[in-house]
Amino acid sequence: MKIYLVGGAVRDALLSLPIKDKDYVVVGGSVEEMFDLGFSQVGRDFPVFLHPKTQQEYALARTERKSGQGYGGFSCEANKEVTLEQDLLRRDLTINAMAQDDEGSIYDPYNGQKDLELRLLRHVSDAFVEDPLRVLRVARFAARFAHLGFDIADETIALMKQISESGELDYLTPERVWQELDKALSTKHPEVFFQQLRKCGALKVLFPEIDALFGVPQPEKWHPEIDSGIHTMLVLQSATQLSDKKTIRFAAAVHDLGKAITPKELWPKHHGHGQKGLPVIKKLCQRIKVPNEYKELALLCSDQHQNIHNALELRAETIIKIFDKGDFWRKPQRLDDLLICCHADIRGRTGFEAAEYPQSDYLNHCYQLAKDIDVQQIISEGFRGAEIKQQLSNRRVEAISKYKQSVKEG
Repeated sequence: MKIYLVGGAVRDALLSLPIKDKDYVVVGGSVEEMFDLGFSQVGRDFPVFLHPKTQQEYALARTERKSGQGYGGFSCEANKEVTLEQDLLRRDLTINAMAQDDEGSIYDPYNGQKDLELRLLRHVSDAFVEDPLRVLRVARFAARFAHLGFDIADETIALMKQISESGELDYLTPERVWQELDKALSTKHPEVFFQQLRKCGALKVLFPEIDALFGVPQPEKWHPEIDSGIHTMLVLQSATQLSDKKTIRFAAAVHDLGKAITPKELWPKHHGHGQKGLPVIKKLCQRIKVPNEYKELALLCSDQHQNIHNALELRAETIIKIFDKGDFWRKPQRLDDLLICCHADIRGRTGFEAAEYPQSDYLNHCYQLAKDIDVQQIISEGFRGAEIKQQLSNRRVEAISKYKQSVKEG
């Protein structure tokens, strides 16, 4: 029995990247031997075990055969005769199909090190097409390693297209689709995830709401990039530069979905697109089971981003209504998140990549003035019941109105 470090840990070490998780493959071992060594088995489908001390994963070397539809449609064979090369052959990309023994020697039967040098994401074998989840995984790897200059090999894109056209993507569970998207949102270039999915035809299958934005024009005066899909990718890129919060990045990716349902005869204008996009966002979130904190910010951003852009012209009453609607009194962080989304929207246009956003400082000051109104003072003045809420609103409006006037006067 021999044990090898495999997969991402080997790849990331060769790229001089931090290693988060270590996975091991056991060649020439059996279930009984693993139990004798104190390992505990996890899962029923694959012979994967947890080390008794480190809790790291150790899997018996195995081969796989397609036996059904979707990423779960495989039968697995693990026995002492399965070689290291056979185990590595079933992996997705050459850069993930390397192993290292306890002496530090690298086993690389499928030229993963060469592809690391070439900065290429290339499939190991034609069995790649048997697992539809690999379309999402490879797009995510493209996003993760884009800053290092990686791209997907043409022949691998061709196989991803084949999967996209086969109907196999329909068998991916919502949870797995969301899991891959969520991981992609944590990368330095999440826009690459969507761009690669579009390149292979998977975007229109998995995220048709986003795919529909491409080819939809916007007024050139405000959007030199014109195309709504390109704008969305630029906004996502800007949001990633402004914040590492995945909720903000998701909101940026879906903030303009309403533009895709504007009747063509009204192009390139999209009046009310923020509100029209709300049911589209809800449908997307429901379909792939997006967590509520992501969905709530996305809906708020779609609904209010145009108002936020026009903040300096809004009446004080309208600003208070926005604060009320966003529940910022209880969740002040949500205002900050919304303002970052809106700043990204302004920057996500060709030629505006470094644009300032004075609306942020203005609205933050308005919020602080409104929040500083003392409710206890109102109660001490004898107001009761609904009168308290009305007085609170009136005084908040008054405070913002005074500030608004002082800004106008310079």
